[in-house]
Amino acid sequence: MNYQEIAEKIIELKNADFELREKLIQNGKLSAGYNAEMEKLHNKNASELEDIINQIGYPSIDKVGEEASQSAWIIIQHAIGQPDFMRKCASELEKAVNGDKADPINLAYLSDRIAVFEGKPQVYGTQFDWDVNGEMSPNFFDDLTKVNERRKQIGFNTLEEQIGIMRKRVKDENRLPPIDFEKRKLEMEEWRKKTGWIK
Repeated sequence: MNYQEIAEKIIELKNADFELREKLIQNGKLSAGYNAEMEKLHNKNASELEDIINQIGYPSIDKVGEEASQSAWIIIQHAIGQPDFMRKCASELEKAVNGDKADPINLAYLSDRIAVFEGKPQVYGTQFDWDVNGEMSPNFFDDLTKVNERRKQIGFNTLEEQIGIMRKRVKDENRLPPIDFEKRKLEMEEWRKKTGWIK
């Protein structure tokens, strides 16, 4: 496959992901844990993208163009059941960002997502989840002032502004908080152990 064909393939994988997500939103199934159909698609997409990365390295903008590079990042973000793959991609993406061949914002999101799954504080506050009060809030981070400074450096809004956006988004998508917060927390913990994010 040449770069053009690879780019088209990556976009096709991302579109399948978005179509399934839209279907789950319509059926009110997005908030009810990690949907089995979605997990299967995420793992399949990750496997296909890994084959591509093994061939061409990270799908950076200079190789596959902006849309396909962005699509690759979305597939990686959604490969939450594949810790080794996500970590490997973060390392490849960091090299691409350092060479001005990928978006630093993508690296911020990916490294935060990995940190959350590993139980570490996120650096940019990009990852959100339901809190104990049934509100959509940022996952654990170190220090609000530092987070906002880092966010500003890469062109983000403030964390306070982002909280407002995220809370509006879940309302617009009719997503509801978990009925039993503690149960969901325990299930998440079990899933992270089973998947290999934590020991």
